[in-house]
Amino acid sequence: MIIHAENLRKRFGRFDALQGLSFNVPEGSTFALIGANGAGKSTTIKVLMNLIEPTSGAATVLGVNSRAISPRELAQIGYVSENQDMPGRMRVSTYLDYLRPFYPSWDRMIEAAILGQFRLPPERRINELSHGMRLKMALACALPFRPRLLVLDEPFSGLDPLVRDELLDGLRQQAGQTTILISSHELSEIEEVTTHIAFLDRGTVLFQEAMSDLTARLRHVRVTLEGTAQIPMPAPSEWLDVHAEGNVLTFIDTRFSERLLAERLAALLGSVRHIDAQPVALRSIYTTLARAARNSWTS
Repeated sequence: MIIHAENLRKRFGRFDALQGLSFNVPEGSTFALIGANGAGKSTTIKVLMNLIEPTSGAATVLGVNSRAISPRELAQIGYVSENQDMPGRMRVSTYLDYLRPFYPSWDRMIEAAILGQFRLPPERRINELSHGMRLKMALACALPFRPRLLVLDEPFSGLDPLVRDELLDGLRQQAGQTTILISSHELSEIEEVTTHIAFLDRGTVLFQEAMSDLTARLRHVRVTLEGTAQIPMPAPSEWLDVHAEGNVLTFIDTRFSERLLAERLAALLGSVRHIDAQPVALRSIYTTLARAARNSWTS
């Protein structure tokens, strides 16, 4: 595993930002930390990058305890944050000249390709760049040395759709070559590049899973009955967001199997006219599972 986090806790005064958070990031994956603002995503990344110290628990990054990350590991990690500080008075080309000697693996061809792809003006001062161009600049500083791990903290916040698409194109080119850890609440934007996912809420991981497994097991089901639809009591535990209206029953099936679902519906509901099961978008997956988890905590 490129990253292993075990029971991380972080307290700021009386506020518990992380509450026993654990997850693993496989090598070569694009791993997304998903959650609402305040869920603990940025705090997690800062702990992993040794920017802040955990109150308890531990993490390893590139096989090294996060508290002992050295220049050797940092030379293999690219880091991009929405609020990243860069020397504003420096020109784009001058700053790249400054960074280059720190990374023995820096590839000038990759640098030139990224500058061209992102249309970064080499002679422009960094403080003259727009927010979107500054994020492109941060990515242009993080990719040319072929990082083993690329960490992106809310990279799409406040970007217009065109800039967002350009940044996503840059990430697609890194897929499989670099392990990417990305935190975001822009769920629809990262869905197509994500291979693994962890859902955070109030400083804990609700669950983590490969995207292929997650999307395979969840379906939005719409059942049309011969008579009036009624919600079975109790409803199967794998059914979430169950609603009945007229002769239609709808729910999210979290353990979808076409054969087993048909058998279950026949046993619970009797005469079924039609069953329609559709894949669930990542945003809907998150809201459904997060709502279910919160309801279980308060019940």
